[in-house]
Amino acid sequence: MKKIFLSIVMLASVSMIFAQDDYQNDEIKTLFSKNRSNGGYGAFTISYSNIDGQDALVTGGRGAFIFSHSLALGLGGYGFVNNLDYDSYHSNNDLSLTGGYGGLLIEPIIAGKSPVHLSFPILIGGGGVTLVDLYNWDSWGNPYPVHEYDYDSFFVIEPGAELEINVARFFRLAAAVSYRHTSEIQLYQVSSDALRGFNYGLTFKFGKF
Repeated sequence: MKKIFLSIVMLASVSMIFAQDDYQNDEIKTLFSKNRSNGGYGAFTISYSNIDGQDALVTGGRGAFIFSHSLALGLGGYGFVNNLDYDSYHSNNDLSLTGGYGGLLIEPIIAGKSPVHLSFPILIGGGGVTLVDLYNWDSWGNPYPVHEYDYDSFFVIEPGAELEINVARFFRLAAAVSYRHTSEIQLYQVSSDALRGFNYGLTFKFGKF
Protein backbone atom coordinates (compact mmCIF):
# COMPACT_ATOMS: atom_id res chain seq x y z
CA MET A 1 0.00 0.00 0.00
CA LYS A 2 2.87 2.32 0.89
CA LYS A 3 4.52 1.64 -2.48
CA ILE A 4 1.28 2.42 -4.31
CA PHE A 5 0.91 5.70 -2.39
CA LEU A 6 4.51 6.72 -3.20
CA SER A 7 3.94 5.89 -6.86
CA ILE A 8 0.84 8.09 -7.00
CA VAL A 9 2.71 10.98 -5.34
CA MET A 10 5.57 10.66 -7.85
CA LEU A 11 3.20 10.60 -10.83
CA ALA A 12 1.34 13.62 -9.51
CA SER A 13 4.61 15.52 -9.03
CA VAL A 14 5.78 14.75 -12.58
CA SER A 15 2.41 15.83 -13.97
CA MET A 16 2.61 19.14 -12.12
CA ILE A 17 6.13 19.79 -13.47
CA PHE A 18 5.05 19.18 -17.09
CA ALA A 19 1.92 21.26 -16.59
CA GLN A 20 4.03 24.14 -15.26
CA ASP A 21 6.36 23.89 -18.29
CA ASP A 22 3.40 23.90 -20.66
CA TYR A 23 1.96 26.96 -18.95
CA GLN A 24 5.24 28.84 -19.27
CA ASN A 25 5.63 27.88 -22.93
CA ASP A 26 2.08 28.94 -23.71
CA GLU A 27 2.25 32.18 -21.74
CA ILE A 28 0.52 35.03 -23.53
CA LYS A 29 3.12 37.46 -24.90
CA THR A 30 2.41 41.16 -24.46
CA LEU A 31 4.22 44.28 -25.63
CA PHE A 32 5.93 44.47 -22.25
CA SER A 33 6.67 40.79 -21.62
CA LYS A 34 10.25 39.57 -21.27
CA ASN A 35 9.76 37.16 -24.20
CA ARG A 36 8.63 39.80 -26.66
CA SER A 37 10.26 39.85 -30.12
CA ASN A 38 10.17 43.38 -31.49
CA GLY A 39 12.07 45.04 -34.29
CA GLY A 40 11.83 47.75 -36.86
CA TYR A 41 12.60 48.67 -40.45
CA GLY A 42 13.19 51.49 -42.89
CA ALA A 43 11.97 51.18 -46.47
CA PHE A 44 11.85 52.98 -49.77
CA THR A 45 9.34 52.44 -52.56
CA ILE A 46 9.06 53.15 -56.25
CA SER A 47 5.70 52.85 -58.00
CA TYR A 48 3.78 53.55 -61.18
CA SER A 49 0.41 55.28 -61.02
CA ASN A 50 -2.06 57.07 -63.26
CA ILE A 51 -2.82 60.61 -62.10
CA ASP A 52 -5.28 62.78 -64.02
CA GLY A 53 -5.16 60.38 -66.98
CA GLN A 54 -1.37 60.54 -67.33
CA ASP A 55 1.53 58.30 -66.34
CA ALA A 56 2.95 59.18 -62.94
CA LEU A 57 5.96 58.25 -60.84
CA VAL A 58 5.46 57.84 -57.07
CA THR A 59 8.47 57.42 -54.78
CA GLY A 60 8.84 57.57 -51.03
CA GLY A 61 9.81 55.90 -47.83
CA ARG A 62 8.55 54.73 -44.50
CA GLY A 63 9.82 53.65 -41.12
CA ALA A 64 8.09 51.52 -38.52
CA PHE A 65 8.45 49.51 -35.34
CA ILE A 66 7.45 45.83 -35.58
CA PHE A 67 5.71 44.13 -32.66
CA SER A 68 5.88 40.32 -32.37
CA HIS A 69 6.37 39.84 -36.14
CA SER A 70 2.71 40.69 -36.69
CA LEU A 71 2.11 44.45 -36.55
CA ALA A 72 4.13 47.46 -37.68
CA LEU A 73 3.41 51.04 -36.62
CA GLY A 74 5.21 54.07 -38.00
CA LEU A 75 5.23 56.91 -40.50
CA GLY A 76 5.35 57.11 -44.29
CA GLY A 77 5.72 59.77 -46.94
CA TYR A 78 5.55 59.86 -50.75
CA GLY A 79 6.13 62.27 -53.61
CA PHE A 80 4.64 62.15 -57.11
CA VAL A 81 4.77 63.78 -60.53
CA ASN A 82 2.68 62.98 -63.62
CA ASN A 83 2.94 63.73 -67.36
CA LEU A 84 6.05 61.55 -67.65
CA ASP A 85 5.49 60.70 -71.33
CA TYR A 86 5.66 64.34 -72.49
CA ASP A 87 7.91 64.45 -75.59
CA SER A 88 7.58 67.97 -77.01
CA TYR A 89 10.22 70.50 -75.95
CA HIS A 90 8.62 73.58 -77.50
CA SER A 91 5.21 73.81 -75.87
CA ASN A 92 4.47 76.25 -73.05
CA ASN A 93 0.99 74.97 -72.29
CA ASP A 94 1.50 71.40 -71.09
CA LEU A 95 1.18 71.24 -67.29
CA SER A 96 1.95 68.60 -64.69
CA LEU A 97 0.67 67.71 -61.23
CA THR A 98 3.34 67.30 -58.58
CA GLY A 99 3.16 67.02 -54.81
CA GLY A 100 3.44 64.74 -51.85
CA TYR A 101 1.61 63.20 -48.92
CA GLY A 102 2.34 61.33 -45.72
CA GLY A 103 1.06 60.29 -42.33
CA LEU A 104 0.52 57.44 -39.91
CA LEU A 105 1.34 53.90 -41.07
CA ILE A 106 -0.50 50.83 -39.72
CA GLU A 107 0.69 47.52 -41.17
CA PRO A 108 -0.70 44.10 -40.14
CA ILE A 109 1.67 41.26 -41.12
CA ILE A 110 0.53 37.69 -41.76
CA ALA A 111 3.01 34.81 -41.22
CA GLY A 112 5.95 37.21 -41.03
CA LYS A 113 8.43 34.41 -40.24
CA SER A 114 7.61 32.54 -43.47
CA PRO A 115 9.91 33.05 -46.50
CA VAL A 116 6.97 34.42 -48.48
CA HIS A 117 4.17 36.21 -46.68
CA LEU A 118 1.67 39.07 -46.83
CA SER A 119 1.39 42.48 -45.22
CA PHE A 120 -1.37 45.08 -45.47
CA PRO A 121 -0.03 48.63 -44.96
CA ILE A 122 -2.53 51.45 -44.47
CA LEU A 123 -1.43 55.10 -44.64
CA ILE A 124 -3.65 57.82 -43.13
CA GLY A 125 -2.66 61.46 -43.45
CA GLY A 126 -2.61 64.45 -45.74
CA GLY A 127 -0.67 66.20 -48.46
CA GLY A 128 -0.44 68.93 -51.04
CA VAL A 129 -0.55 69.12 -54.83
CA THR A 130 0.64 71.82 -57.25
CA LEU A 131 -0.16 72.45 -60.89
CA VAL A 132 3.16 73.38 -62.54
CA ASP A 133 4.83 73.82 -65.89
CA LEU A 134 7.83 71.46 -65.90
CA TYR A 135 8.52 71.71 -69.63
CA ASN A 136 8.71 75.42 -70.36
CA TRP A 137 11.41 76.05 -73.00
CA ASP A 138 12.47 79.14 -74.91
CA SER A 139 13.26 79.27 -78.63
CA TRP A 140 16.90 78.40 -77.90
CA GLY A 141 16.00 75.18 -76.12
CA ASN A 142 16.77 76.52 -72.65
CA PRO A 143 14.34 75.72 -69.81
CA TYR A 144 12.52 78.43 -67.93
CA PRO A 145 12.25 78.11 -64.14
CA VAL A 146 9.37 75.87 -63.00
CA HIS A 147 6.22 77.96 -62.74
CA GLU A 148 3.44 77.22 -60.26
CA TYR A 149 -0.11 77.89 -61.48
CA ASP A 150 -2.30 76.56 -58.69
CA TYR A 151 -2.13 74.42 -55.54
CA ASP A 152 -4.34 72.70 -52.98
CA SER A 153 -4.16 70.39 -49.96
CA PHE A 154 -5.97 67.10 -49.38
CA PHE A 155 -6.68 64.28 -46.94
CA VAL A 156 -5.55 60.79 -47.95
CA ILE A 157 -6.10 57.20 -46.88
CA GLU A 158 -4.17 54.57 -48.81
CA PRO A 159 -4.73 50.87 -48.04
CA GLY A 160 -2.45 48.38 -49.74
CA ALA A 161 -1.28 44.78 -49.98
CA GLU A 162 2.29 43.54 -50.30
CA LEU A 163 3.64 40.10 -51.17
CA GLU A 164 6.95 39.96 -49.30
CA ILE A 165 10.00 37.75 -49.77
CA ASN A 166 12.54 37.34 -46.96
CA VAL A 167 15.68 37.71 -49.10
CA ALA A 168 17.94 37.93 -46.04
CA ARG A 169 17.52 38.32 -42.30
CA PHE A 170 17.81 42.09 -42.67
CA PHE A 171 16.25 42.58 -46.13
CA ARG A 172 12.77 42.04 -47.54
CA LEU A 173 11.56 42.70 -51.07
CA ALA A 174 7.85 43.18 -51.75
CA ALA A 175 5.61 43.50 -54.79
CA ALA A 176 3.08 46.14 -53.75
CA VAL A 177 -0.30 47.44 -54.83
CA SER A 178 -2.28 50.18 -53.08
CA TYR A 179 -5.20 52.48 -53.71
CA ARG A 180 -4.82 56.19 -53.02
CA HIS A 181 -8.15 57.69 -51.93
CA THR A 182 -8.08 61.45 -51.40
CA SER A 183 -10.52 64.19 -50.61
CA GLU A 184 -11.56 66.35 -53.55
CA ILE A 185 -9.04 68.88 -54.82
CA GLN A 186 -9.71 72.27 -56.40
CA LEU A 187 -7.23 73.08 -59.19
CA TYR A 188 -7.64 75.00 -62.45
CA GLN A 189 -9.01 72.67 -65.17
CA VAL A 190 -8.17 69.55 -63.11
CA SER A 191 -10.69 66.92 -62.06
CA SER A 192 -11.55 66.96 -58.36
CA ASP A 193 -10.71 63.24 -58.07
CA ALA A 194 -7.54 63.40 -60.18
CA LEU A 195 -5.31 62.06 -57.40
CA ARG A 196 -7.36 58.93 -56.73
CA GLY A 197 -6.01 55.73 -58.21
CA PHE A 198 -3.86 52.62 -57.86
CA ASN A 199 -0.11 52.40 -57.27
CA TYR A 200 1.87 49.40 -58.55
CA GLY A 201 5.47 49.02 -57.48
CA LEU A 202 8.23 47.57 -55.34
CA THR A 203 9.10 48.07 -51.67
CA PHE A 204 12.62 47.52 -50.32
CA LYS A 205 12.75 46.95 -46.54
CA PHE A 206 15.86 46.93 -44.36
CA GLY A 207 15.89 46.26 -40.64
CA LYS A 208 15.31 43.76 -37.84
CA PHE A 209 12.25 41.68 -38.56
